[in-house]
Amino acid sequence: MAEVFGVMKIVIPGGSGQVGRVLARHFHFQGHVVTVLSRQPRPAPWRVVSWDGLTPGAWITDLAESDVCINLAGRSVNCRYTAANRRIIYESRIQGTRLLNQVIASLNPAPRLWINSSTATIYRHALDRAMNEADGELGGSEPGAPDTWNFSIDVAKGWEEAFFSTATPLTRKVAIRSALTLSPDEEEYSMCSRAWFSMVWADDKGTERSSFRGFMKLTSSARSTC
Repeated sequence: MAEVFGVMKIVIPGGSGQVGRVLARHFHFQGHVVTVLSRQPRPAPWRVVSWDGLTPGAWITDLAESDVCINLAGRSVNCRYTAANRRIIYESRIQGTRLLNQVIASLNPAPRLWINSSTATIYRHALDRAMNEADGELGGSEPGAPDTWNFSIDVAKGWEEAFFSTATPLTRKVAIRSALTLSPDEEEYSMCSRAWFSMVWADDKGTERSSFRGFMKLTSSARSTC
């Protein structure tokens, strides 16, 4: 990418999480100028700036000088879905995205591209066909769906609504509906044994809902991009 587009300035809100670390390493290794916005700044090979995801701050200067914003901010879903955690999962995504809309809409110059994380969970759970952006069916109305499924769909819909709610004339927007993403970081590898039990299960017809083979394939793919 660096050879085609030259050196880019990339700002990654929420870039201290699992996906953010992979992206920051990748772009930093390619020679791009990476700035991570984090609620808990820690030393890294790239620039890390404090933000709370709620209020404007000094990080606006970094955003104004950037070419690309990749927003990954939001409380990790690697937790029990208690009422308190659900509230934080939802609000941390919506509030941070609304804040970025407010700021980016006011900037000139502004980043040319804003990529906002979303989730493939927005689609209905389907065993009959693949879901895609062209003709995928949004979920939330499946009979008998677990409450946790509907919560995740509500998060996805609210997140994208917040993202596209404000016009940003100087900045193109792209929502990435990603699915399960793993990295070779030690923390994620330590989950492998638990993942076998939590990710591979079948219904009464023996239909596999999630594949451990896919878990390992995604891990290998993440490793190859670092």
